[in-house]
Amino acid sequence: MTLRISRPTVASTVGTALEWYDFSLYGTAAALVLPKVFFPDADPLSATLSSLGTFAVGFFARPVGGVIIGVLGDRVGRRMMLFCTLVLMAVSSTLIGVLPDYATAGAAAPAALVVLRVLQGLGAGGEYAGAMLMSAEHAETRARGVNASAPTLGNAVGSLAATGVFFLTSAVMSEHSFRSYGWRIPFLLSCLVGVAGFIIRLKVTDSPEFRAARSKGHTGFPLRSLFTSSGDRIAPAMLISIAPNVISYLPSVYALSHLADDVGTAAWVGLTGIVIANALKVVTVPTAGWLCDRFGRRPVMITGAVSAAVLFYPFFVMLDTGTPVIIWAALVLIFTLCNDLTLASQATMLSEMFDATHRYTGVTFTREITGAIIGGTIPFVATRLHAWSHGGQWSVVGYSAVLCLLSAVGALFVKEPPHLRKTDGGRPAVGDTAAAKS
Repeated sequence: MTLRISRPTVASTVGTALEWYDFSLYGTAAALVLPKVFFPDADPLSATLSSLGTFAVGFFARPVGGVIIGVLGDRVGRRMMLFCTLVLMAVSSTLIGVLPDYATAGAAAPAALVVLRVLQGLGAGGEYAGAMLMSAEHAETRARGVNASAPTLGNAVGSLAATGVFFLTSAVMSEHSFRSYGWRIPFLLSCLVGVAGFIIRLKVTDSPEFRAARSKGHTGFPLRSLFTSSGDRIAPAMLISIAPNVISYLPSVYALSHLADDVGTAAWVGLTGIVIANALKVVTVPTAGWLCDRFGRRPVMITGAVSAAVLFYPFFVMLDTGTPVIIWAALVLIFTLCNDLTLASQATMLSEMFDATHRYTGVTFTREITGAIIGGTIPFVATRLHAWSHGGQWSVVGYSAVLCLLSAVGALFVKEPPHLRKTDGGRPAVGDTAAAKS
């Protein structure tokens, strides 16, 4: 298979990997160490819920940051906004590493943690969408699936690096030392990560398609343009964004907490599983992108979302065995195979659904609002459902499965680009004309 990865795609993906190191690092810490550092006076369940609540706060900030950055990105350029998100993420993550704990600062410590998590969310709100659009808009239409999905691989590599650094730091230190100061080391490294990402993104330019729209004066009021000319696409775009959030954060955040608190496995078991699952994405993400280009975006999304809905029950059965190899297989099944099918198709669909004049705004608005409602709350809701069902997982399975099926329904309302249809039943997919001329 021919992947045809463009140079802007490589630069965008590497930058996203470095920036997503910061954002995903918080999820691992929230599940394993932050409850003990910032909420030590609460009982174990309340401490975990409080920590996962701060995790969710970042997601609720993402739509705000996404809309602001998206509007500015449609007006002044994607490149400039990607620099802004990088700086915001690096600074806030580094500051988390120097926060005093609850024993030192009392209630001010978790309050400051929430503020910094909000700043992380503001930066993350425009990061992935910008990188995705930079990759998609520089690519030919027939290779858009591979290129648009590439920043997803950046997310995986960033998460892999974050989990790996967190794991290595905890492995070489005693539990007391790690809880006292060792957990700060991965966050302090965010400063170096930010500098590296800034240098790499100096080589990325705005796409010809965006520059053409800007030269014609078509970048006036992106948010208004989104609702007036593409209002009917907002709901389907939000629906197809549900499954990627569920299949990302249920296994990578809630499952880690469940394994440690309920199953009783050592922290390294879940962390190793996440490392394995993310490492395999080097193969599965570009493969999923190629499948989108070869067979269409819609069938790939439906396959991933429906498969996850069916496999959630076996997933938890495998986790509850407490056997490392079986746990790792479960994480690969959901977090790698099912997740990458939905992420690749989501990225490709979103990059084609909106005009260049309001595309950044459209992607961030639909993707980040859904991320806040679903992705930010899924670990918290799953923890509460698990407690409500007295240790059973049937309520978590049912809730997650229904959400994934909603994405499959949403995909039915998204048109494929002309080259994937037998007849052109509607107007050409966004960017087809520009791509055909390039």
